[in-house]
Amino acid sequence: MRNTLVLNASYEPLTTVSLQRAVVLVLQDKAVVEQAHPMRVVRGTGVSVPVPRVIRLQRYVRVPFRQRAPWSRRGVLVRDQHLCAYCGRRATTVDHLVPKSRGGADSWLNTVAACAADNQLKADRTPEQAGMRLLRAPFEPTPEATLMMALGLREAGDLAAWLPAVA
Repeated sequence: MRNTLVLNASYEPLTTVSLQRAVVLVLQDKAVVEQAHPMRVVRGTGVSVPVPRVIRLQRYVRVPFRQRAPWSRRGVLVRDQHLCAYCGRRATTVDHLVPKSRGGADSWLNTVAACAADNQLKADRTPEQAGMRLLRAPFEPTPEATLMMALGLREAGDLAAWLPAVA
């Protein structure tokens, strides 16, 4: 699970990484812990590191500007909060509104989270052809929103506690 936020040296959010990767970056002095889980520590032979929630890279990493969040199966499930777009139950699969066999693409606007039963019921048809209606329309999240959703945060204010004060 990727639940540690990585910030650039300028405090700009970059990505999320696993706990193991975050600890390695801290131990290699490539990052510092900005916020840690209270009362939780990773211990090893002769070393003790607080379990990081947010780490900041020591050196600035130049990142090309990204206008769109890359599509992924995991991203669709997170965007839809693991809820089926057809019935509202727990979703474990991704359904293509226009099936791939009919030219549908892997895109934010053509995919929704679905439970296995509804995905099978819809099969190789559009929702209209299957007589199924969507509870909510798919949307394309911003790169920032995708990062926040991956961390389970609803708004940027949830991270404000550790950000430096802006003068």
